[in-house]
Amino acid sequence: MQFYKKTSIGGSVNPLKIIIKVVLIVVAVFGVIIFVDKINFPSPNKQIEKIIPKENLKIVK
Repeated sequence: MQFYKKTSIGGSVNPLKIIIKVVLIVVAVFGVIIFVDKINFPSPNKQIEKIIPKENLKIVK
């Protein structure tokens, strides 16, 4: 009788488990995108205006 050492922890890779994990990740990302889209972020109401003095302007040719 010959003894052998098992070096791998997992065994054979089950493609069904990988597909299920990928689908769950895609659904989670899609859910986060839909949730963020539903939030109504306010738009800025104040118009930003900065006056630049004429001495700071340079003419480039």
